[in-house]
Amino acid sequence: MAEEERELDSEEESSEIEERDLSGLDGDQDLILNEAIKKDGQPSFIKEKGLEELLIDRGLLTDEQLDSVKAESKETGKTLKDILIESGFISQEHMPILLGVELGVKSVDLSSFIIEPEIAALVPESTVRKLKVLPLFKEGNSLTVAMADPTDVRIIDELHRETSLMIEPVLASDMEIVRTIDQTYGTADTIYEVVKGIDEKKLLSSKEAGEEAPIVKLTNLLIVQAVRDRASDIHIEPEEKMVRVRYRIDGVLHRVVSLPKFLQMPITSRIKIMADLDIAERRLPQDGRIRMDVGNKSIDLRVSLQPTLFGENLVMRILDKSSIMIGIESLGFSKNDFNTFADVVRTPHGMILVTGPTGSGKTTTLYSAINRINTEDRSIMTMEDPTEYQIPLVRQTQVNPQIGLTYAAGLRAILRQDPDIIMVGEVRDLETAEIAIHAALTGHLVFSTLHTNDAASAFTRLIDMGVEAFLASSSIAAVIAQRLIRVICENCKKEHKPSEAALGELGIRDRDNVVFYEGVGCPLCKGTGYKGRIGIFSILRSTSRIQELVVSRAPATDIDKVARSEGMNSLREDCLDKVRKGVTTIEEMFRVTQDVVV
Repeated sequence: MAEEERELDSEEESSEIEERDLSGLDGDQDLILNEAIKKDGQPSFIKEKGLEELLIDRGLLTDEQLDSVKAESKETGKTLKDILIESGFISQEHMPILLGVELGVKSVDLSSFIIEPEIAALVPESTVRKLKVLPLFKEGNSLTVAMADPTDVRIIDELHRETSLMIEPVLASDMEIVRTIDQTYGTADTIYEVVKGIDEKKLLSSKEAGEEAPIVKLTNLLIVQAVRDRASDIHIEPEEKMVRVRYRIDGVLHRVVSLPKFLQMPITSRIKIMADLDIAERRLPQDGRIRMDVGNKSIDLRVSLQPTLFGENLVMRILDKSSIMIGIESLGFSKNDFNTFADVVRTPHGMILVTGPTGSGKTTTLYSAINRINTEDRSIMTMEDPTEYQIPLVRQTQVNPQIGLTYAAGLRAILRQDPDIIMVGEVRDLETAEIAIHAALTGHLVFSTLHTNDAASAFTRLIDMGVEAFLASSSIAAVIAQRLIRVICENCKKEHKPSEAALGELGIRDRDNVVFYEGVGCPLCKGTGYKGRIGIFSILRSTSRIQELVVSRAPATDIDKVARSEGMNSLREDCLDKVRKGVTTIEEMFRVTQDVVV
C-alpha cells in the first residue's frame, strides 16, 4: 500500500512539473519536450542527462548538427545555448523552458511580471546590467532572481555578497531580462518623477507610444502602487485638460495623481496592449483581462473601457486571490452568527442566499463558504459572471450570453453533471430562480446572491420575480444580508467622544460607561483613520413561522419582525456591536447602514 502511494505521489509530481515548466510551448517543440517529461512517468530522466543528450534524445538535433554547433562554439567562443538560438534550432522564448526541464528549475514569463521599486533597489542597476539578472521578489531572507543561466555559481555568489540574501534563481531569456531591466530601472522611483522625466515631443512622435519604456514604467507604477495601497479598483478618468487617477480603497475613492493630458492615449494604449484589446477602437466599450505578478502575488485585472466626452474612461478591478480565499473565521461574524453560518453551510440541501448591494462582499462570503465545505468526497460546480478566482477541486464555468451560455442554460447543464453543491453567481431572472430552486428541492445545496437591502426582502424579491410563494418558502434554508465597514487604523486609534445627537440616535444614554474610538489619520492609513474592512451580517434562518409568512405573501417587514423575535440581529445591531468593541466608528456605521431596517 505504501509503495502504491509513493508511485501515486511520483505521478502527481510529474504532472505538476509538466504543468509548471511546459506552459507556453507550442507545436513540435511542445510535443517533444512533453515526451521528455513524461518518459516512463519519471521526471528524473531529465536530470540525469545533459543538455546535449537531451537535444539528441528528443530529436531536436541530429548528431551531425550537434557536432557542427559544438565546433562553432569552440571557434567563436559563443555558448552552445546562444548558437542554438541563433541557428533557429530552439527559439528564444522556448530555451528557458527547455533548460528548466533539464535543470529542474522554474522558468518565468517576465512580460507578465511587475517588479516593485523597493525590490529593484536591492540590486544596483549597474550590477543587474553587468550580470544580466533581475530581482523579482523577496520572501523572508530569500531573494528570487531571474537569470539566463541559473547554474552560474559566480553570479549567485556575487548577488549574495551584494544583498546579504539567499539567492533563489529562476530561468528567463536574455532578451526578456534586458527588456525588463530597461523598463524597471532608472532614476525615477515615484509616479511624479516618472511623469517629470517623460519627453512630450518624443512621446507624441512615437508610432508605438504604448510600448515606450517610460509609459510601461508609469503604468506598472500605477498598478504596483494600487496593489500596495490595497486598492480594489483603479480609475483613470479623462478630463478636458488632464487625466485624473483614483484608487478605491476600503470602498471609498481617493485621488492619487493628476496626469498631463498628453499621457492619456499612451497609457490607454499600454493597458489595451496588456489586455489584448483593439488599440484602434475608441468609440465602443471594451472589456478585457490582464494576468500578472506583482512581487510574489498573482494578480488579475479586469479591464473596462468606456468612451466619454473627453476620451476613454478606464477602470481596472484588482482581483487578488489571497484577499478573497479566506476562512469564514476572518469575515467578521459575531460568535453567535459564526456558529449559525457554520451550521448553515453544512445543510445537506436547500438554497442559501447572500444579499446586499454591489461591493458588499457577497462574493468573498460565497467563496469562503465553498472553501470550507470543499472536500474530495463532494462534487462542487459553479456558474459565474465572471469567474474571478480559481478554486481547487471546484468545476467553474463562466457565463457567456453571446453564445447562449446564460445562467439558466449553464445551470441546466450543471444538473446533468451529478453535482452535490452548486454556486450560481446571481439570481437575475425567473428562469434562473426556478432552476436553482428545483435543484435545491431535489437534494442539492445551492449558493447564490440577490441584490436586496436586508435578509427578509429576499423572499419578496423572488416572489416579485414570479416564483411561487410555496416554492420560495420550502427551498430557501437561510438568507445572509451583509455590508462591509471600514476598520479603525490600529496605528492611530484613540478614544473619541461622539456628539449627543449621535448617541441619542443610537439610544445610548449612559455615555460614561461606553468608550468609543476613532482613527486620527497617519501615513499607514493614508490619513483616513481607517485601514481594511470587515463584514457586518444579519442571518435569517427559514423556520416554520417564516415559511408560513412567505406562503401567505406577507410583507418583508412582517418576516423581519418574526425573524428578530427568533434571534436574528439586524445589520445595524451587528455594526453597533463592532462600534462598542472599538472595531469601527459611529460615523462609519451611519454611512453604511443608513438604508437598512433598524
